Amino acid sequence: MKIEEKFIIYEKLLKEWSEKMNLVAPSTLNDVQNRHIRDSAQLAQYLPHNVNIIDLGSGAGFPGVVLAILGWNVTCTESIGKKARFLEALKNELDLPNLTIVNDRIENFLAKTPVNAGNFVFTARAFAPLIKILDYTHKTKCRLFLLKGREIESEINTAKSRYKFDYKLYKSETGDGYIISIFNVK
Repeated sequence: MKIEEKFIIYEKLLKEWSEKMNLVAPSTLNDVQNRHIRDSAQLAQYLPHNVNIIDLGSGAGFPGVVLAILGWNVTCTESIGKKARFLEALKNELDLPNLTIVNDRIENFLAKTPVNAGNFVFTARAFAPLIKILDYTHKTKCRLFLLKGREIESEINTAKSRYKFDYKLYKSETGDGYIISIFNVK
């Protein structure tokens, strides 16, 4: 199955499952390809190719499932059981052997999973404030690639009150938000 076909099936399944549960804002279902898929896919231009991705609070699979479709090895972490079941359905329907679904809280997952900075990066979209994400991930020393909103400067300033880190900020191609790459967290 071609990548484009997988994204079409993804959109179909998202709309079907969204009738039963809150996966994304209902107002965004009329533009899934741009609002969610293309928005998530823009991370691909910044991600190293030889890493495994841990997607934090994957929800409806953005950006984790999109990046798995594009070829990365991805572990989607999702604490809500019904959302994890949706992600499992996507994995099976889209035939993604490079996608792993973990139905657990990120802090529990990281406590029992060895993660090293050379082989892993974290991604997230609409997950938590930056300082909370750093609370979860800072001990791993892994790079982060996050899709964030227009209040990113405020989130950076708040996070800098507790952590030292380097970052690069990129303007989103699909909205008024940003992509932030974070590294050298102390």
